[in-house]
Amino acid sequence: MRILVVGAGATGGYFGGRLAQAGRDVTFLVRPGRARKLRERGLRIVGLGEQTVLEPELVTADAITGPYDLVLFTVKESGLLGAVADMAPAVGPDTLIVPVLNGMRQIDVLVERFGEAAVLGGIAYVMTTIDAEGDILRLDGMHRLVYGRRDGSVDEQVSAVHAALSDAGFDTVLSERILSGMWAKWTFIATLGAVCVLGDGSVAEVAAVAGGQALALAVLAEGASVAAAAGYPVSDKELDLVRGMLTTAGNDGTSSLFRDLSAGLPVEAEQIFGDLVASAEALGVAVPLMAAVAVRLRVHNARLDTERLVTEQLENVPAAGA
Repeated sequence: MRILVVGAGATGGYFGGRLAQAGRDVTFLVRPGRARKLRERGLRIVGLGEQTVLEPELVTADAITGPYDLVLFTVKESGLLGAVADMAPAVGPDTLIVPVLNGMRQIDVLVERFGEAAVLGGIAYVMTTIDAEGDILRLDGMHRLVYGRRDGSVDEQVSAVHAALSDAGFDTVLSERILSGMWAKWTFIATLGAVCVLGDGSVAEVAAVAGGQALALAVLAEGASVAAAAGYPVSDKELDLVRGMLTTAGNDGTSSLFRDLSAGLPVEAEQIFGDLVASAEALGVAVPLMAAVAVRLRVHNARLDTERLVTEQLENVPAAGA
């Protein structure tokens, strides 16, 4: 099975790297700058005692020559539309796409471009980041891909995808309830991100101060209420696990969104929070805390856009005497 991984960042680089390491036929669709970096250093997976260096097969959008059997779609919100356009030549009539972005917007975008039958649901559970060297840094041992048709059916084509992804150095699950799983993860990541953003710290730091645990539980209740109203309630077992995690004073974890925010990087304001708030409004569910986070993150992204425009304008000013 020919597999195209769209993006070689923290998520795509990790799972695609593991697939390549296991001998699968994997190619990464990357932008020219990332391609140069990977050709110079290789694709490196580091952390937790690991130092893996791979020489991945790379392709840029202008060099795609035909369709792949499976597309693992792993870009972030800011690159969604551009990546869809870039990968279009790689999608044929029998191609299946497994998107593992946060939220649900990507499903609508991909279905509009490639049709209902081509687009599966997908969830990535992994804690990785790109370090200063451009390497994929593991922060935790969790690494699981969950995927399946959105109507719950399992056919020969999906079974072949499951076989291609399994036994490759990470956990895999072929799910018949993938949409419920996607809503559960959306609830979790929005809750964790909101707690860190509103509390301006890790789970432990928020839980340790007066009102911190109450804030975390209120945020979780908002997220869970939206999922329930949408028809995909998060199970009591999953909610109990999240409540325990959010109220544990020793949990120094943070969300990747909060880490990006703290580092001054663009964040998934709309993919995680804007879309959730819009869904809540459409369903008649009040989510004031989630709405506040959405505004905070929009301001952050707008500030970065302004700074970028100013920098570009300054760079284009002719030097004195030119």
